[in-house]
Amino acid sequence: MNEAWLEVVVATSNDHKVREIADLLRMEWIHLRAWGDFAPLPEVVEDGSTFAENALIKAHAAHAHTRLPALADDSGIEIDCLGGRPGIYSARFAGEAATDAENNAHMVRLLADHQPPYTARYRCVIAVTGLDGHKDHLFEGSCEGTLIVEPRGNNGFGYDPYFIPQGFDDTFAEMPLEIKQALSHRGAAVHKLAAYLKRLRG
Repeated sequence: MNEAWLEVVVATSNDHKVREIADLLRMEWIHLRAWGDFAPLPEVVEDGSTFAENALIKAHAAHAHTRLPALADDSGIEIDCLGGRPGIYSARFAGEAATDAENNAHMVRLLADHQPPYTARYRCVIAVTGLDGHKDHLFEGSCEGTLIVEPRGNNGFGYDPYFIPQGFDDTFAEMPLEIKQALSHRGAAVHKLAAYLKRLRG
């Protein structure tokens, strides 16, 4: 594979994720297209039991719909005292149409029944399909840390104002984007993806 320029569709409606992946990848020969560019979109049911299964479901749907190579991210937070919840349900912890604020409020209510420290990890799996035949590839990353119950910071999204990565005092939402990306679960997964793409290009 040695094309001068390659379009890849990102199977997410979350603009934050598209921007983060693009910022982390930084490959001029890769042009990421948003899933929304190909409307009307098919309904995609994320009924997998793991991040990997859901990432593959989304990547396969995007590839089938657009006929372009596709990548999909599935990620979330696992909280130890909650038995690993919300995990794959992180985006809908408080309900199917829950906002970040509602999910965070629900988390804080549940944490009140437990004693700190609230250890947790962000986990991310990126699935890619359609780049080398019909093979699927998975790239995983995680970031260990602890949770607080009073939010700090205005950057980031999701649970970032409550999550302090291991070895640091600031939440993800208090950190400049470049520092968060160097530490984050998504950053680790995209780093592995980038290494694969470089090998593929040759």
